[in-house]
Amino acid sequence: MTPIMPKSEAAELIKAARIRKKLDWSDIAAEIDAPLVWCVAALLGQHPMQAAQAERVCALLDLDGAVAESLQLQPSRGIDPALMSDPTIYRFHEALAVYAPALKELIHEEFGDGIMSAINFKVDIKRRADPDGDRVVVTFDGKFLDYRW
Repeated sequence: MTPIMPKSEAAELIKAARIRKKLDWSDIAAEIDAPLVWCVAALLGQHPMQAAQAERVCALLDLDGAVAESLQLQPSRGIDPALMSDPTIYRFHEALAVYAPALKELIHEEFGDGIMSAINFKVDIKRRADPDGDRVVVTFDGKFLDYRW
């Protein structure tokens, strides 16, 4: 019996197939009727996919069942420390390091004692035109979870 393909290996095959087939991530998300950011995160190994989703992605990308099997595994969520050197990923960490304490204060002021869920959570990205250069708009949409005693 062979081991199940690691999610990182499946992600590399998916990225290569997407590029070679000249597909956008949004094409793949539309194929499986999934939110764009969630779909990309799942294809990069951060969420498990349902069997039907994994099979449709693999059919679209001409990838075999080993990739579909890997896409269905429960992930070990997190980030590879080596990715911290990537400027885009580092800037997200930097932005949260600077603004998270202020956001925490504002959440407590507006909602009370609790947290924003990262499980019951949606995230989206949009481009907004601006005369000084296009802007990246990232929206975090998490359910408020109050502390209950």
